[in-house]
Amino acid sequence: MIERERRLWRNSPADAILLGLSIAQFAVTIALAALTPDGLWWRLGSAALVVAMITYSVLIVNHMFVHQPWFADDRLNKVVSLMISANIAQSAMAYHLSHVRNHHRYNNDRKHDGVTADFSSTYRYSRDDDHAPLFRYLAYSLAASIREFAGTVASLRRLCGVGPRETTLRALATRHPVRRASELSQVRYDRLAQLAFTALIGVLSWQWLVMCYLPSVAVAFTLVNVQNYYRHFGAEPESRYANSVSYYGRLYNRLTFNDGYHQEHHLRPTTHWTRLPKVAEQYQEQLEEAGRVVSPVPPVIGFLDTGRVSRVAERSAATRATQ
Repeated sequence: MIERERRLWRNSPADAILLGLSIAQFAVTIALAALTPDGLWWRLGSAALVVAMITYSVLIVNHMFVHQPWFADDRLNKVVSLMISANIAQSAMAYHLSHVRNHHRYNNDRKHDGVTADFSSTYRYSRDDDHAPLFRYLAYSLAASIREFAGTVASLRRLCGVGPRETTLRALATRHPVRRASELSQVRYDRLAQLAFTALIGVLSWQWLVMCYLPSVAVAFTLVNVQNYYRHFGAEPESRYANSVSYYGRLYNRLTFNDGYHQEHHLRPTTHWTRLPKVAEQYQEQLEEAGRVVSPVPPVIGFLDTGRVSRVAERSAATRATQ
């Protein structure tokens, strides 16, 4: 039995929990589209649940999957990628390329010659060389997500293939010919799954699609960007041991599969979520010496960490005065 589990799961049978959450979200979303009664409060409750599911899926389930796919057989991982893409309203493979190949390479870098190499950097949309203000970052990031969704819809004319003008995805795909073809093909299949899922929702209830689902996707993407912002706000991009922010609340990390160990995740991005506390122990001395930021609250409510917000504001004001 143990030998079978090892052949099935690439890292740990505990990933079955994440798989179960993915299947549950897929089924619950369809049920909500088909069964949500008319009425403001029913729709608001339904939309709130969808926001929670998509946000959690992007930040936790999909994030774990793109770093460490669950199955030993890549064919199973490709099937799971389709379901996750439907759940998060974007291609899981495209997320892998932008997050693993870009974000974890440049680690929320500051601007150089007016731009950041990290597409999700908190410095990217600033008017100066500091973090962009939160609402400016959220507005520009949401606009980018809307453009991506529109581009996915437009790609239907080429059966959702990655077009020649999608230079970012093409640049992030591996150079190895066989693997490159596989990655770009997976983006196509993910997009088809995403759009087919959206079409199914529209068939079940176009009113629910327009009034609940699509607004929920926009709100969920905004919460994802809030989380990303406070995972890096006030950190030092140049320091390997202080370029992101961790949160060690026990309940949060139990519910999010150790997502709070974000500095540790940046140190060892390929480490399975079950072993991240060990990484914290392994690098404890270096982390303490680096003077890194440790948040007293989960990143999605990082604005409540008023001490950090004040320190960053004071430092920014001092920098501008010097300049």
